Amino acid sequence: MAGGKRRPSVAKPENRIKLPAPAHCNPVENGLDIVFIEDLRIETIIGIYDWEREIRQVVAIDLEMAADNTKPAATENIDDALNYKAVAKRLIKFVGESEFLLVETLAEKIAGIILTEFNVPWLRLKLSKPGAVTGSKAVGVIIERGSKPA
Repeated sequence: MAGGKRRPSVAKPENRIKLPAPAHCNPVENGLDIVFIEDLRIETIIGIYDWEREIRQVVAIDLEMAADNTKPAATENIDDALNYKAVAKRLIKFVGESEFLLVETLAEKIAGIILTEFNVPWLRLKLSKPGAVTGSKAVGVIIERGSKPA
């Protein structure tokens, strides 16, 4: 060996032990799994001023959703998972077609969609309007809805 350094041994894939997810690992009882979407940017009509009603502006969404990831981790089946692509596509469609005055209203509507259509027990949503206030990167709201698993 050059330099006297020894490489750590790594088991070949066929020799690795596959451990099933423990049956007792339900995040509602034993912790919290979170599926997230970060900085999803969507153009929409949003704002209270007349000029804002005539243009499309970008809103940015950061979303954390409680989910039990033990079953999809064990099965590797997307049908067992909270599908973040499906969530993102639903939000892109809804937000892109919406015309709300306030970010507060849009945030509540988004939360309602996630909680009901995707059977999510809890979420944290940050909805931002980048560049809406001179001198700031973004302004907006952060809301939590539903029951956070213990």
